[in-house]
Amino acid sequence: MFLSTSLVCGRLSSPSFFLRALALAGGLALAGCGPYGLSRPGGETPGAAAPEIAGALAGASLGSGATRIALIVPLSQSDGSSLVGQSLRNAAELALSEVGDSAVTILIKDDQSSPDGARLAAQAAIEEGAQIIIGPLYANNVREVGRLARAAQKPVIAFSTDTTASARGVYLLSFLVESYVDRIVDFAASRGKKSFAALIPENDYGNVAAAQFQQTAAARGVRVLSIERYAPGGALAATQRIAALGAQIDALFIPEQADQMAGVAQALTSAGIDGKRIQILGTGLWNDARVLRLPQMQGAWFAAPDNSGFNAFAAKYRAKFNSDPTRIATLAYDAISLAAALGGQGLGYGESVLTNSSGFNGADGLFRFRADGQNERGLSVLQVREGGTTVVSPAPRSFGARPGT
Repeated sequence: MFLSTSLVCGRLSSPSFFLRALALAGGLALAGCGPYGLSRPGGETPGAAAPEIAGALAGASLGSGATRIALIVPLSQSDGSSLVGQSLRNAAELALSEVGDSAVTILIKDDQSSPDGARLAAQAAIEEGAQIIIGPLYANNVREVGRLARAAQKPVIAFSTDTTASARGVYLLSFLVESYVDRIVDFAASRGKKSFAALIPENDYGNVAAAQFQQTAAARGVRVLSIERYAPGGALAATQRIAALGAQIDALFIPEQADQMAGVAQALTSAGIDGKRIQILGTGLWNDARVLRLPQMQGAWFAAPDNSGFNAFAAKYRAKFNSDPTRIATLAYDAISLAAALGGQGLGYGESVLTNSSGFNGADGLFRFRADGQNERGLSVLQVREGGTTVVSPAPRSFGARPGT
């Protein structure tokens, strides 16, 4: 199994506790005991599924235990049912089947892909005794749920990538732009890259990436010679300005979405930027066949979760549901695994438990929550090679101390 089966370490790992955790927490573990635009980026875009799904599941529940966990996901949207919501719901069921359904009950709520729907779902969940809320997905919906949950003193583990939706008690389990940028810039600097440029799209994702890029570069003491922004379809002029820097730069950071990378790659060729001379850097959005097969991207580095964890999860998902999960389905799987394990052991969902500095091991590797609601992840650095990827720097197996501790 690709996930550790022990739940806690340190003061909580007494022999009796460890054995109970071993039996209950097959899906998730506290780590450290040993050794995808921001409103709807990448996987946040809803898909379409059979129209009868949402209505059938909106008021459903899973399990029969005393601890109640609400799962708020977009099972429906304006034009029908949502594939991404169904995938998140299925992942939650898979997690519960592995940790056991006798300790917790999952209350499944449809937020109808809208803030109003999220508010109604959260109200119903709180009235039905939910002790923690998992989801929702979209940033505005997270804000609505967070507002009600904080008033009721119930924690939230949500899936948006928009860090402005996070807050104390409203934790984001998503793949954050900031984590990708930190990891890839830090790794490139460790490999001797000293002079960077950035080619950044004019959108919300690019805005966050640009700010974090400058902050991380400054912390690492590397030079940033140019940050060029471009509108959709307008990468060539910005790329030509970077090309004019010539040998002054040895790394180029491009935080672009997968579906736009073909145009950016062509701009690199037209401007004469050679990825064999300048190290191309990106984010986890590049873990996509549309990017991996581009000739200009061969040899590029990007930060992402290790693929092996998702591949193992996807195999179990396909065996149970006879379909492929969406990429972000692991978020629901990990969140439910964590909530069920903590609930089953009676640990509760207090801030000190959820923000444990050792973190947790999930399907996508190591993660931990910060007190401000954002997260830190243990990411790999992958290199694009022959239409696939190879690991050039594995994800860490444990977290270091938090700054200031």
